[in-house]
Amino acid sequence: MDRPVTAAEPLPTAQVRIDHESAVHLAATVARDTALRCGLEGARPDSAAAVASELASNLHKHARDGAVYVQPLTLGQGLEIVAVDRGPGMADLRQCLADGYTTTGTLGTGLGAVRRVADDFVIRSRTGYGTAASARIAATARAAGTEAAGTGAVCLPADGETECGDACAVRDTDSGRTAVVVDGLGHGEPAARAARTALRAFDSACAAPLPDIMRTLHRALRHTRGAAVGLLRLLPGRAEYCGVGNIRMCLLSADAPRQRMESRPGVVGWNLPTPQVRSAPVEAGQLVVVHSDGIESRWAHSPPPALLSLPAELLPAALAHRHRRSRDDATALTLTVPR
Repeated sequence: MDRPVTAAEPLPTAQVRIDHESAVHLAATVARDTALRCGLEGARPDSAAAVASELASNLHKHARDGAVYVQPLTLGQGLEIVAVDRGPGMADLRQCLADGYTTTGTLGTGLGAVRRVADDFVIRSRTGYGTAASARIAATARAAGTEAAGTGAVCLPADGETECGDACAVRDTDSGRTAVVVDGLGHGEPAARAARTALRAFDSACAAPLPDIMRTLHRALRHTRGAAVGLLRLLPGRAEYCGVGNIRMCLLSADAPRQRMESRPGVVGWNLPTPQVRSAPVEAGQLVVVHSDGIESRWAHSPPPALLSLPAELLPAALAHRHRRSRDDATALTLTVPR
């Protein structure tokens, strides 16, 4: 039996490339199965399947190089379905969201139905660049609306792997919203075991100062192959970052990456350098991105305005869709600086 999702052992992101009509059914099946493992109740797994089917069908009919990403919510209990493409984009997004609108002679219930079914729905489209949409469905009706907005993530295994050696988590504590991105050395099950070990250690120490969290992870990872780790904390007016290995942090502004921070060389669990915290001033509404080296770092050199304009819910999938190294595990995590 497939294991259920837990905070310390989250499922990786499932990617379904929509390159054939049969992929629409596959996306719906993956969404339903993931919903059940995420603890969605009653008719919600079927709702998740319907949402995935509608988004995938829209990609098949109108887009090119489209994919659906299905995953547990990073913060909160529930499921997220993200669709990204490199299609022509929508000239009039509001019209496309209206029930009854169609350009293919169908009933035209797709995006309007998705917006009604999802507990949270975010979509952006730009002519010539493509469309990205995120539909979130809470685990229960009681939990609807409780998942935190302003966060987003993808965590993809390398092509050909069933286990993901990357992992990420976000926790809210009295010390501020704190996030971790982990990249277990190598691929497959041993790397995934290191990543899960790091998440368990992070949960036990996430309210501590960032250097103390890093030392806790170092002790926990001594009997694994080790990992690269990036720790981020959002505080009023500033972001703190502490990283070791091949994890990068980037602070975005509306028109360009404002600041990039590399991590110190080393391997958490094997040769930990003295943890060093770097701070950067932040403004409400800015995005902070933390990602593993499965996402090419060149994305931040001169990103197009269409990418910079994406909200936190959509940016990680867009980065993975356009800048992922498919032979490596890849994780991107985004947080919005709170107002």
